[in-house]
Amino acid sequence: MKLFLLSNYFFYMYEGLKVIGLSHDSSPIAIRESVAFSENECRNFLDRMREILGVEEALILSTCNRTEIYYTSDLDLSNAILNLLKIEKGIDQGIDSYFWNREKLPALRHLFRVALGLEAKVLGDIQISNQVKKAYQCSADQHLSGPFFHRLMHTIFYTNKRVVQETVFRDGAASVSYACVGLVQQFIQNFSDPKILVLGLGEIGRDVADNMEEMNASITLSNRNAQTTQTLAKQYGYEVLPFEELLKNISKFDVIISSVQVPKPLIMKDHIPEQLLSQKLFVDLAVPRSMDPEIDTIDGIILYNVDQIEEQTSGIIERRRAAITEVELILDETIEEFKNWSLEMEVSPTIKKLKKALEEIRKEEIARYVGKITEVEQDLIDKVTKSIVQKVIKLPVLQLKAACKRGEAETLVEVLNDLFNLEKDELTPKK
Repeated sequence: MKLFLLSNYFFYMYEGLKVIGLSHDSSPIAIRESVAFSENECRNFLDRMREILGVEEALILSTCNRTEIYYTSDLDLSNAILNLLKIEKGIDQGIDSYFWNREKLPALRHLFRVALGLEAKVLGDIQISNQVKKAYQCSADQHLSGPFFHRLMHTIFYTNKRVVQETVFRDGAASVSYACVGLVQQFIQNFSDPKILVLGLGEIGRDVADNMEEMNASITLSNRNAQTTQTLAKQYGYEVLPFEELLKNISKFDVIISSVQVPKPLIMKDHIPEQLLSQKLFVDLAVPRSMDPEIDTIDGIILYNVDQIEEQTSGIIERRRAAITEVELILDETIEEFKNWSLEMEVSPTIKKLKKALEEIRKEEIARYVGKITEVEQDLIDKVTKSIVQKVIKLPVLQLKAACKRGEAETLVEVLNDLFNLEKDELTPKK
């Protein structure tokens, strides 16, 4: 792994990128919810990684389908991060085998694939893009996104924009919230006046509420933040249920959809009346789960969790699968460009030193003629010599960048250092 000083930052090349994580394809929902991070937990864990492990750049992506911890380091900190995670979550054992880790190019490629929706359980799920942006914002807020992560994340966002504009991969509405609404619509088709409760108004809850706007049903919103509830209810013309009155009003609703973030189930089996007059649908979109799985054993209640909901999409997913090849071509092109940029950072300090050395020579020569020429002549000479320097430096810069791609930059850097004495500033002791 290579380390370079750039603008007072320690700049890690992509070879230093590593990730440890688990996802829906390697772990059941019970394991995923045990290691899921809330926003505050994410911030605290990032701080712990810096304080305890000395990590300088890190990002935590925690969704209902995955928990992945990305970081830059010349050391493999996988075991240390996993042990820290178990301590923070109060987990003794039983999760190690679900975690995998990657580094260098495989880690880089995996992050791109996740952010573009290629690894989503609902292929191309648009929500993952917003979740990645939130993870990046959290990292930046905790001062754990340096030059490398900043460039990486903005490259990912640009690539996502290309996928949307150049392919049909994101066409159609296939997402957790969309699949949930489709299931609800099917369930209530024989109800005369169905009553639906949307519990929790984070990103997923808002999407559910938005997708239900045209549904022929009485819809009620409930959320811990009363102001958010009132604002959205007014926007859509929905009813409001104060969050603290939830449990005593459960029996009033035919459908309850919950995406509320809680450390343990909010709605328990004991909260449901023993005798139900009609069938009810409970949909738990939260991880950790916000509804007791035992609810499913009650006669008259159908309970779906997030894994089951994500299986509801079909036709749209097939069209997206057909576009995967196009997406992967864009992905390969972008990663190659990012690799080249990353490699060029190896010679960036040398290029800057060379420009500085030539500029010093230029200024020294011009200074010899100050007072001997007119101001007009001085401006002309300044313009001409700057142009000469630009032309002189153009070929070495191009050769340096080409040498990076061949893996031969080190030799050329040494030659330039010797020819122009570029290390003189570092070798000259400060007074």
